[in-house]
Amino acid sequence: MFEYISGTIKELTPAYIVIDCGGVGYYINISINTYSAFQNKEECKIFIHQVIREDANILYGFYSKEEREIFRHLISVSGVGANTARVILSSLSAIEIHKAITQNDVNILTSIKGIGTKSAQRIIIELRDKLGKSEIIQEIIPSQSNTIKEESLSALVTLGFPKNNVEKILNKLILDQPESTVEELVKKSLKLL
Repeated sequence: MFEYISGTIKELTPAYIVIDCGGVGYYINISINTYSAFQNKEECKIFIHQVIREDANILYGFYSKEEREIFRHLISVSGVGANTARVILSSLSAIEIHKAITQNDVNILTSIKGIGTKSAQRIIIELRDKLGKSEIIQEIIPSQSNTIKEESLSALVTLGFPKNNVEKILNKLILDQPESTVEELVKKSLKLL
């Protein structure tokens, strides 16, 4: 299993990154928070979680070990798959997720698209004790982007939302708050979809 991949960023979108390492391009699924952390960088070191299935070998990448730790905890919960965990990590930072779980804050988790009350309660019950023993100490700073709407749209469509619905919501959000970053737009859109 991979611990991390270090190399040159060849492509970066809100949903995935392609890293050239020794002449091999690795396609790695990422969250919005990881996307923001790697914007405007040419080189990076990304921490990896590898999923090997009968029909696929999938890489998930994270800007920090803390974000990867939260991802691994989330996918250990019954009913929470890798894509759901990625949506959660795209909606909230690792620190916010850690805080919501350790403080039994169901409302923060249910504000995420696709997470109902039962799922939020299950996440809290199964992870509260585990996360109470770990410390999440890093937080990322969002960056600006030149193609904010396109990147937001790409991220949300990749996460499985219908393009027409996403475009309508993004247009409204951009009109209301034209200075929004990709991360802010995606997080707000996830709450409205």
